[in-house]
Amino acid sequence: MNATHADNDDEYELVQPDPADRFNAPKALPIAYPAKPRIERAVRGVLVFLAVLFTAALTAAATIHPYDADGKPKSSATHTQLGLPPCNAVEFFGKPCPACGMTTSFALFMHADPVAAAKANWVGLMLAAFCAFGVPWTIVCAIRGRYYIIGNLEKTSTYVVTILLVTMVGRWIVVMMTD
Repeated sequence: MNATHADNDDEYELVQPDPADRFNAPKALPIAYPAKPRIERAVRGVLVFLAVLFTAALTAAATIHPYDADGKPKSSATHTQLGLPPCNAVEFFGKPCPACGMTTSFALFMHADPVAAAKANWVGLMLAAFCAFGVPWTIVCAIRGRYYIIGNLEKTSTYVVTILLVTMVGRWIVVMMTD
């Protein structure tokens, strides 16, 4: 009797001896499905650290008031509410930096205003959504000791960071060309 099982895009076969052929049956146990590898303790610690970091970023964004006195959403400079100085690029060159509007976008995301968040900085909206998804994912993976949804954390992280950096610079180029 043979059964196949697909797990992580690989196929494994469970081979059991034929009960009718008891004299020629192999003496070994049936082949079992390989388990997903366990996450090392240090990596689990990093996942918990990331969950705390993502939670802190989202909590800080939730404390920011991203609207002006008229109730209109701001497009940038809300990071000054956290005690940070104004953007040096705007002060020196009169042009936004690649991250301008990122904090505002996070704050608008946390205030459930995704359209305004996308207008402030759509890469910030993507990053805020990534952090919001990342909090429960990192906690579940750290507790269970296994990666879920993605197979290779290093490869996926490289793709995510590359995509975010490229889109951030691409957005900045578009903003610079239109201003």
